[in-house]
Amino acid sequence: MSDAAGIINFSGLLSQSSVILSAACQQIVLLHLLHDRREAWRKSVPRICALAIILIGMVILFSAATATQEKPDDFALSKAQYYPLYLSIYLLGFTMNQIDVGLLGWKCAKVAPTPWLYRGLILIALTLPFSVIYVGCRVAAIIVGNFGMSGHDWEIVAQLSVSAAAIIQMVGWTVPDWGRHVSAAWSWLNDWRSFREVRSLHQELTRHAPQVVLNLDTATELRTRLYRIVVEIRDAQWALRTWVPQGTAEAACAWAKARGLNGVELAAVVEATQLRAALRCKAQGQPPVRHEETPLAAEPQSLADEIGFQRHLVRAFNQVSGPDFPHSESTQNR
Repeated sequence: MSDAAGIINFSGLLSQSSVILSAACQQIVLLHLLHDRREAWRKSVPRICALAIILIGMVILFSAATATQEKPDDFALSKAQYYPLYLSIYLLGFTMNQIDVGLLGWKCAKVAPTPWLYRGLILIALTLPFSVIYVGCRVAAIIVGNFGMSGHDWEIVAQLSVSAAAIIQMVGWTVPDWGRHVSAAWSWLNDWRSFREVRSLHQELTRHAPQVVLNLDTATELRTRLYRIVVEIRDAQWALRTWVPQGTAEAACAWAKARGLNGVELAAVVEATQLRAALRCKAQGQPPVRHEETPLAAEPQSLADEIGFQRHLVRAFNQVSGPDFPHSESTQNR
């Protein structure tokens, strides 16, 4: 690039100017997130003017300077040793930009309307410490340069910190766009796991209560099929409740409490025990007995909570079929 432009070390000037301009664009975007358009531009003008002065100063000092050879890999170190004023002006603009971007990112995160925008703005704000480390390394290089030394000993720290800041900023600015696709993929995966987990219970219950099943097209989306399975499991519980022996819920509750269960796990054991008892009585040909007891021990308030509870129910349903079946006595004394 320097050969094409005919200017020695032009690539260094271009890269550092791009850093200043990129941060200026970030400031403008963040100001528009915090304020209305008129107020955002009013606050942007002083920042743009200050950065313009810094860029002009960089160009003037760069033009006045002479370099003996091209050093694209350690341009900043070369300038720190031979042109401290140029690098000082660049670091001043860089520091102003990064502090402003970090603080604005933190403020915007507090009012972010979506979770992924919030996460992205937090990431942008968290780049500030890495930028400060980079500036510290460069300032140290300027200081030791006045004593005829170089900052190569800690150049790796400078490179790692500025690279981390750049990568995290890139992720922070782009994550609101692709993050929602990650959420959608995770949601689909979680629905698929839930579907596979509760389907076994659904098949077992609806085999004894087929009237609750609504046949869906094979092309029906996963979320709808999961919703139908959840509903049909509940409907099957109500359909099978007349085969549940009296006192089964109380016996199951006592059995679960004796084993230290509570909350959702206790409710799942109670419902699973009633289902096992109902299926056993129905399979034995015992007649249904109408009673007013509800087959439900828990009533989740949302679909997500209901799905989560039914996953607990499936596990409990598989566990209460052992030799210490908690309702065995209730079934025998029906």
